[in-house]
Amino acid sequence: MSLSALHHINYYSLSLTQTGRASNFGKMASSNVRLLAALCSLAILISFIGNTQSASCCMRYTRRPLPYKQIMGYTIQTINNSCDINAIIFHVPGKFICADPSMKRTQQRMKFVDEMRHKKALVTKERTSTSG
Repeated sequence: MSLSALHHINYYSLSLTQTGRASNFGKMASSNVRLLAALCSLAILISFIGNTQSASCCMRYTRRPLPYKQIMGYTIQTINNSCDINAIIFHVPGKFICADPSMKRTQQRMKFVDEMRHKKALVTKERTSTSG
């Protein structure tokens, strides 16, 4: 490459920088990279939020019988997109216990909770009707 060709290339890059065209290209590329990073982060976040439901699913059942006096309530888990098994989730102080809905002891504990709820509802109904 001749000296005049090098001088021409240097003059061209210097004039681009001075006119702002080269620096605008750098800023545009930088903003495109930032936009791409933001979109990727958003996609990862959405994927993570969608998968957090599976963290609240029972993946296996407890083997131990659950004492009646600890049970505060229960919810029913059914098989869906994020939960692989049907389960009864017993609410006990400080945690949730997963039980097999087909087991007799699970059904007995569900019946116990339902009866306790029914009794509480009757007591509340009696109190409101006698106080009014």
